[in-house]
Amino acid sequence: MNQKKFYVILTVAVIGISALTSIAHAQQRYKVAVADIMIIKRQKLGAFQLTKTIGADGVEVDMGGMGPRPTFENTLAVDSVRKQFLDKSKELNIEIPSIAMTGFFAQPFATRETAVAAVGDCITTMKQMGVKVAFLPLGVSDPNTKPELRAAVVERLKQVGKMAEKEGVVIAIGTALDAKGQLALLKDIGSPAIKSYFNFQDALDNNRNLEKELETLGAKNIAMIHCTDTDGQWLQNDPKINMKKVKATLDKMGWSGWLVLERSRDVSDVHNVKKNFGANTAYVKLIFQTAK
Repeated sequence: MNQKKFYVILTVAVIGISALTSIAHAQQRYKVAVADIMIIKRQKLGAFQLTKTIGADGVEVDMGGMGPRPTFENTLAVDSVRKQFLDKSKELNIEIPSIAMTGFFAQPFATRETAVAAVGDCITTMKQMGVKVAFLPLGVSDPNTKPELRAAVVERLKQVGKMAEKEGVVIAIGTALDAKGQLALLKDIGSPAIKSYFNFQDALDNNRNLEKELETLGAKNIAMIHCTDTDGQWLQNDPKINMKKVKATLDKMGWSGWLVLERSRDVSDVHNVKKNFGANTAYVKLIFQTAK
């Protein structure tokens, strides 16, 4: 082999390795998950295989319903059930990035007597499963719609923050407050274990600039992101979201983490889980897990 040909081959090899490294870095920086409750597999073992079929990297597992019970109807509290979930996660290489307390969408975190204890049960499950983040929607206690409950929310989240700090986990709260409002809320809570679970839909529903909201809130305050809009069309067809601009903004901020898909379903075929979540997963991965 002559010297010129050798250097051509070497150059092609270096470019190829560089491209693969860049893609691997992007895949490591941003991962895509689905919420088990939204793929109709709430705390069901079959969520892992369905997530694999959809093509996502992980599944956010729910704590189960609450209703009139003092805490969640959590089958993961049973050792044998929890082991099945962890074994299936490992077998299929589908991660569990977070545990969701969606029961608080309908149950008042600010006034329910057992609310803090219920979050404590979630923290116990997190520790048992090696999960570092939990989603706590403020729901009917959201200061955005119920400002009179703000003081109670802050006081209870201070208690939750101490519990989470002690166990080395993060409770990511969901609120429709704008970025400045979320920052003020986090400041009043004053715990590094309480962060924002940012939701694209909240910003878009209130006609806020998505990129500016992310920049205002800041990378250090965002634990995870619900990469979703209201149902209507797939993310790739949504005129309200410029996903490439969103990625550029997050890149610039230095944020990395999980993008969790909830909605953005095609309303003409809203119940087709594989089709809707498969399409959205593929699109988000195309934007976030490929080299620039």
